[in-house]
Amino acid sequence: MSVFADDVVNFTSVLKLAHDFFGREYLKRKKFRERKKLVSVALPFSDLIFAAGAVPVFPIRMEKFKINKYLIALDSAKNLFGWDITTKLLGYARQFDFLKLIDSILDDVINTLNEKYNALYDLGIESGISTDFCYGIKSLFGMHVSKGKNVDANFNVAIRCSAFNKYLETLKNLVPKQIWIDIPPRIVGNQNETLEIFTENISKAISELEELTGNIITDNSLNKQFRIGNQVKRYYKTILYEISNSDFYPCNPATFAEILALMGITFQDFNSNAQVYLENVSQLVNEMRERIKKNIGMDVSKMPRILVTPVFGGWDPKTQEILYKLGGRTIYADWEILGLLDEINVSKNSNPVEEYAKYLLNASTNGIGCDNDTLTDSYVRIAKKLNVDGLIFNQLFGCHSISNCYNMLRQKVRNTLEIPSTVINFNKIGEGIEQLETRLNAFMEMFP
Repeated sequence: MSVFADDVVNFTSVLKLAHDFFGREYLKRKKFRERKKLVSVALPFSDLIFAAGAVPVFPIRMEKFKINKYLIALDSAKNLFGWDITTKLLGYARQFDFLKLIDSILDDVINTLNEKYNALYDLGIESGISTDFCYGIKSLFGMHVSKGKNVDANFNVAIRCSAFNKYLETLKNLVPKQIWIDIPPRIVGNQNETLEIFTENISKAISELEELTGNIITDNSLNKQFRIGNQVKRYYKTILYEISNSDFYPCNPATFAEILALMGITFQDFNSNAQVYLENVSQLVNEMRERIKKNIGMDVSKMPRILVTPVFGGWDPKTQEILYKLGGRTIYADWEILGLLDEINVSKNSNPVEEYAKYLLNASTNGIGCDNDTLTDSYVRIAKKLNVDGLIFNQLFGCHSISNCYNMLRQKVRNTLEIPSTVINFNKIGEGIEQLETRLNAFMEMFP
């Protein structure tokens, strides 16, 4: 019986997030019955898509997974009894050997998702994507080879990675309708001019979304979505800064790492339904706090907190399992490091398009689009803010934009934080596990 399944059955919200991630039937209903436009996203830039009345989707969610028969059964129970009773029934039934459905569901969620990522990675290579690209780009390309015909457009915010931008050019052959927001070069000494260009670029993307959907994006629709996004970000930060920094977890650290990984993946498209996603994340925080209040969970005061980053381009989930067995607890915080959990101003007299430009410009200047010196400063700043005990840098094969900054980062961590750090290498899920274990064993020996 998996440790993850043993805990997560008690979290209605986590079951909802996992269930909604594999929302293939929901997406089909939106597209064919409700005639909504599906727009693929690769990073968490879904606000304008929601405001246009379209449906953002991280494309792997359109795949058919082997676990769908279990999720259909879970969906039927949910429709019949409601989520709360369904999870109580599963929790009760789990005590008996004759029903291990929950273990099958959650083990399969993790294992088959990883298998699908690798299959799409292979499909990307077979379909002609450069083998020099990183895991994330190869698997994203494979996703669009497999399911690109099901989306009406692809939405992109150009980032500093030249390989990612080349991939976007190639993607035009699979998804002809490309909606781009170009990040303008920083004009030294003239922030207003940069902001003006950026605002125009966003307005152009809004016009293209309006043309795609036939809907008008108003200031009200933008601010409504920004408010939902801001609330989600607050709950996300509560989990990162309040819950993960406590000495008592509402579950064991293996489960907690899985929840953070699930949050990282689902944040990209809010599971295609922003309001429901907000309700699920709100419930997750409430459930965590309630369990801590009732002393249900695990004392983790003796376990060092390890920040593993970056993972959004691909990493091996075995990392968190190995760290748990060695006595550590894993923290994932990529979206915070890259500035994507910052809130968007929605004050009364604000211009929502300009405020969105400021939000993206800040992320570009200090996070996802910045130079190595600024990016490593962001890693150090968030590691300090999270009060972690160690840092593991996940170095992707084929990444020429982020993975080459480790030497600079190591020096800053040593000088500023005075905590242990190490680097692990990643090419594909499941490869090099023995080397990974060796490296993590050596790293964890630095802690008393």
